[in-house]
Amino acid sequence: MSKMTDEVAEVANQLEEQLRFYRDIGITDLGGSAGGTKPACGAGSEAQASSVSLPSLAAETFTEPELLTVQPVIPTVVPTPQPQQAPLFGDLGLADEAAGARSKSASLPVLEARDASLESIREDIGDCRRCKLSEHRKTIVFGEGNPQARLVFIGEGPGAEEDATGRPFVGRAGQLLDKIIAAIGLRREDVYIANIVKCRPPGNRTPEKDEVETCEQFLFRQLAFIKPKVIVALGSPAFQCLMRTREPISRARGEWREWNGVKLMPTFHPAFLLRSPDKKREVWEDMKKVRAYLDEPTHCFA
Repeated sequence: MSKMTDEVAEVANQLEEQLRFYRDIGITDLGGSAGGTKPACGAGSEAQASSVSLPSLAAETFTEPELLTVQPVIPTVVPTPQPQQAPLFGDLGLADEAAGARSKSASLPVLEARDASLESIREDIGDCRRCKLSEHRKTIVFGEGNPQARLVFIGEGPGAEEDATGRPFVGRAGQLLDKIIAAIGLRREDVYIANIVKCRPPGNRTPEKDEVETCEQFLFRQLAFIKPKVIVALGSPAFQCLMRTREPISRARGEWREWNGVKLMPTFHPAFLLRSPDKKREVWEDMKKVRAYLDEPTHCFA
C-alpha cells in the first residue's frame, strides 16, 4: 500500500508540473493550480529557481496535452498561412533534399576561443559597414546575457523594437521567449541571447546569404567565448546557419544535433508561435529535452 501511495504521489507531482508549464506559456483552459517550476541544477540553482518571476502574457503563452486523468478541451486553432521561407543555402530539389538535409560535421565552422571578453568582440564590430544591412539599421544588436551561460538562444535577426533599443528579443516574440525561459526554471539573465545577424533586415525579411556569411563570424566568436552546454536554434535561418544545412525547421525540430561539441536543439521561433499558437506544444516538448539535459548531474556546475 505504501509503494502504491508513493507511485500515485509521483504521478500527481509530474502532472502538476506539466499543468504549470502549460499555463505559463499560454494555454489557459486547463484550469487548476500547479506546483513550482523545477529548478535548474548546480550550486545556487535552488535560490535562482525560487526567484523566477513569470511575466504575464495571457495571449501569448504555452500548452501541453494532458497525460493522465484530466482531459481539457483545447480549442482548435487554424494558423494563418505563411509564405515558404527560402533556405539560406539555396533551393533544394526533391533529390537533393534527402542528401543535403543533414550536414556533415566536417562542414561546420570550427570554433577557436581567442577573445579575452565579449566586449572585445563588440569592439571589433565597431560601427559596422561590412554589409548592406548597415544602410538601414539604427542600432547594432550585439546580444546580451550571462557570459558564462550554459544555455544560449540564437535567433534570426533584430526586429523594429530591437533595432530601436539595441537589445535582442524585446518585442512580442521576446516576451514569449522570456516565458519559455522562465518555464524551464531559468531567468533571462541566466542565459545568453543573440542573432545570426546584428542589424535589422529591412521589413524584417529573412537575412540573405551574403549578409549571414559576413556577420556570422561574430556570433561564432561569441559562442566560442561563452562555451555553452546547449544551443537552442530558433527557426530555420539560425538552424541552417549553424548546421550548414538546408533542412527545414519543421523537419529538424526536436532532434538533438552536435555543433562543435555543443548540444544543439532546433525549435520554432517565438515569432512563428505568435502566428501559429498550436505549435507551442511542440516547443514545449523540445524545451523539456533541453531542461532534462541541463538537469543531468554530469552537466551541473557551480
